[in-house]
Amino acid sequence: MLKDSQDAYGHQLYDFYRGNKVVEVVERDDGLIDPSETYPKYYLSEYNDWSLRERQAARYVRGRVLDIGCGGGRWSLYLQKKGHDVLGIDISPLAVKVCKLRGLRNVGVKSISEVSSRLGRFDTILMIGNNFGLFGRPKQARQLLKRFCDMTSPDARIIAESLNIYRPPVDPVHRRYQMRNRRLGRMPGQVRMRIRYSIYATPWFDYLLVSRPEMMRILRGTGWKIKRFIESKKSPAYIGIIEKEKASP
Repeated sequence: MLKDSQDAYGHQLYDFYRGNKVVEVVERDDGLIDPSETYPKYYLSEYNDWSLRERQAARYVRGRVLDIGCGGGRWSLYLQKKGHDVLGIDISPLAVKVCKLRGLRNVGVKSISEVSSRLGRFDTILMIGNNFGLFGRPKQARQLLKRFCDMTSPDARIIAESLNIYRPPVDPVHRRYQMRNRRLGRMPGQVRMRIRYSIYATPWFDYLLVSRPEMMRILRGTGWKIKRFIESKKSPAYIGIIEKEKASP
């Protein structure tokens, strides 16, 4: 569990929920600083304010749902209202607190690496908000995807969002970072980062951003395959609708 001093994401989410002005800062390990007032509002947004790709992806949700990295609970709360049995998990204790304050019935503090069949059996796993990135590294992604197979129904789906870092125009600073990653034997979109807010800072962590072909390669041999991609004309973000591969007769 994160210490309170490390829960920068949770503190900015909780402060925004209470009506305070919030600026979230993402810091990358090459020194890049990216401040934003947009993200906190996005984390608590209602369905009508979601992007078109998210509203389209919501149609693919079925059955019991595990929302990994649920944040402020926007998807979990929407699906709960629709009658789904939803379990939201987040590594941030204060994010979980915000979810509870907003009315989410089933939510707990847990990281993606702790997800296992002990949580029960699910029909849909959500990784929305670029949360395919929570896999961190390609090797860990494949390990966890195989684990997800064992804790889901035969017709289960993963609904996962990521960001195509190669979509032009690519900022020269980002291009240099991608090239540095290649030299270090990392995927180009394997970002080492932390979140800062006020006096709080998360530990450094890897966040994995992948193109559509890269997502397909990571899925290969894990028991999962792409059903379709939902893309955006104005954004490099996209959502993969991922289904289980059928066993050979």
